[in-house]
This record gives sequence, C-alpha cells and structure tokens, in this order.
Amino acid sequence: MTNSSSIPHFLLLPLPGTRQLQLLHFCLFLAIYLAALLGNGLIISTIASDHHLHTPMYFFLLNLSILDLGTISTTVPKSVTNYLWDTRTISYSGCATQVFFFLFLMSAQYSLLTTMSYDRYVAICRPLHYETLLGSAVCVLAAAAWASGVFNAVLHTANTFSLPLCHGNAVDQFFCEVPQILKLSCSTSYIRGVWLIVVSACLVFVCFVFIVVSYVQIFRAVLRIPSQQGRHKAFATCLPHLAVVSLFVTTAFFANLKPPSISSPSWNLVASILYSVVPPSVNPLIYSLRNQELKAALSKLMAWAYFDRPTSCGTCLPPPAWDRSCSGACWQSYESACLGLIL
Repeated sequence: MTNSSSIPHFLLLPLPGTRQLQLLHFCLFLAIYLAALLGNGLIISTIASDHHLHTPMYFFLLNLSILDLGTISTTVPKSVTNYLWDTRTISYSGCATQVFFFLFLMSAQYSLLTTMSYDRYVAICRPLHYETLLGSAVCVLAAAAWASGVFNAVLHTANTFSLPLCHGNAVDQFFCEVPQILKLSCSTSYIRGVWLIVVSACLVFVCFVFIVVSYVQIFRAVLRIPSQQGRHKAFATCLPHLAVVSLFVTTAFFANLKPPSISSPSWNLVASILYSVVPPSVNPLIYSLRNQELKAALSKLMAWAYFDRPTSCGTCLPPPAWDRSCSGACWQSYESACLGLIL
C-alpha cells in the first residue's frame, strides 16, 4: 500500500498517435480554449457595461460565463502545456488543486442552471410577481449556487486525497478526475469514496427533477398563450437555457454513466472533452445566437471599442448617451459607416 502523501506527482493520460498528431491536438485544444475565452469574455464585458442588461436573467448569464471561463481554465492550460512539452506529469498539490476547482466550478454551474430554470419559470408563469420574487433575491440565489459548489468541492477533494493509493499514480484522463483517482485507491478504501459520489448523484437528480418540473410548467403556460407571436417570444426566452442544460446534462451523464463495454482510455478522453471542454466553448454561441438584446449590446460595445473618437457628426462615435437630438443625417451616417461594419 502506498501512502497518498508520498506520491510526488501523477501521470496524466497521454495523447495517442505520433508527435505530429499530438501537436495537432495541441493546436485544436488551444483554439477551443481561446474561442471560449473570447466568447465568454465578450458576454461578461457586454452585460457588465450595458445597464439595459442589468436584469436577473442576464446577471445569472454573467455568472454562468464566469464559471465557464473558470472550468475550461482549470483543465485545458495544463493539458496544452503538457502536449507542447511532451510530458504528462502533474504535481500532487497541483492535482488536488485541479480537482477542487473543477468540482467547485462544475457544481456551482449546475446549481446556477437550476436557479436559472426557476428564473425562467417565474418570468413566464408568474410575470407579474417577477420583480417581487427575484428582484431582491437574485444575489442570494447566485451566492447559494457558488456556496454549494465550494461545499461539494471541499467534501470530495478532502475525501479523495485522504484515501491510501495502492495502484500507482497513472490517471487515465487528461486532467485529474475523482473517479479516475478513486480507481488508484485500495479496495478497502474505495467504498469511502463511492458513498460520497452516491450522495452527490442523489442531489444532482433532485436538481434535475426541479429543472424538468419547471419546464413542464413553462411549456404548459406557453401553450396557453393565444397568439402565435406571444408563444414564439416566450419560447425564445427559455430555449437557450434549455439547450445549455441539455448539453451539460447529456455530456456529463455520458461521461459518468457510459456502459463498461465502451470504457477505454480513448473513450474516456472523448467523454471528458465532451463535458469539460465543449460546453464552456459552445454556451456563449447558444446564448447569443438568437438573443437580439445581447447582440445589440455587443454591437454597441464593439462600436465604442473600435471607434472611440471625439463626438461630432460624421465620426464613428454616436452622440453622448445615444442622444437622438443629433440630426438624422448624422445618425444615418453613423449607422451606415460604423454599425454596418460590425453587424
């Protein structure tokens, strides 16, 4: 039996193939990471800078983008560094830190998605009480989501790294993941780690049921709207969140509940990429694709960033505070010369 504290480092799963293929994977991972940084960074900047977006829905979306940035930054930078320098080691403390932050961010993200389903339920099913129910409680709900992530991460990290390891230090994953580390523990200690996972799975199931019930109520309310335009508008406000939840849940379930017959290092790598790398990269696209408010605010932000010059008619900067008292010719010149380049 090996004491876990005596292990100086862990060995992460290497990429298969030749050195050229590994460098190709490095470029792919780096491109996905930069795309996630750009997409989530733009959403955070847009929501923070536009006071029209300072509503509960966009406040939750801002928190979700921060969590997405943290999630992908916890795993991918270390992986691309290892791929670049053709190594696979991660220190014991580095592995424990990675496990803590990954669990914290993923748990907080799932709790936040559950809270966002409640936000959509109130907005569509009880619109007259929206400000009363969420106006003052939005910060409390967001803080509770983050706190639940911290609590879950502390429990799992402390339990996982207190177990003695009997099966070496090779982790069959491109980052430190609790199930893979538990496989290295002794059989008598493995049960200690499994019971905590079972408890967490029950809590995840409760949140999933809450999301499903919320959307059943939402769909029932939307189908009772008499006008087709009203139904379309109501669906449009909740479909991005539903798509993000579906992506998060399906990829996570596939990664953790896949049949043993397809369990192999290659399949483990694919499954982990699907639930840890793909959602943070795709979520900004899902939320901004059909959201006209967010797209308009983003266009404004880019206009101010790229055409920030002294205000006067004929320049690429709109009048102060978007004052429509400026002549129509001035605004027509601005919109055609500047916004036309962006949209």
